[in-house]
Amino acid sequence: MKATLKPGLTHRFAYKVPENKTVPYTYPESPEISSMPKVFATGFMIVLMEWVCTQLLAPHLDPGEGSLGVHVDVSHLAATLPGQTVTVDAECIEVAGPRVTFKVRAHDGLDLIGEGRHERFVVLWDKFNARVAAKAAKVKEFA
Repeated sequence: MKATLKPGLTHRFAYKVPENKTVPYTYPESPEISSMPKVFATGFMIVLMEWVCTQLLAPHLDPGEGSLGVHVDVSHLAATLPGQTVTVDAECIEVAGPRVTFKVRAHDGLDLIGEGRHERFVVLWDKFNARVAAKAAKVKEFA
């Protein structure tokens, strides 16, 4: 990770919500979920926030590095309809070794729809992928 990653850095990204990012599409096999209103799903909102944080991080990572979400503390405050544009603002508020903490806020042009904190851990993809491969081998042993 480069020394350029510092608290105070910000990034903004806008995303037009398609119908397939609404609640019924999260678990269509669940009758309880698939019958819910077609509004932007909390899970998709959180992943959008993570995406914006990864965009903020990208220019500050060394080759072979990436990041993984390790903590989310976000409130979903208002419904957003398909076709509305959600703008996410991310701010790096702490860098503690490989752990990076962000303040995140999402707005749909009418309402603040979500806000909170998100933490990511910077990793070397080769090492991470090796651990995943080792776990996959163990899963096969028990299958």
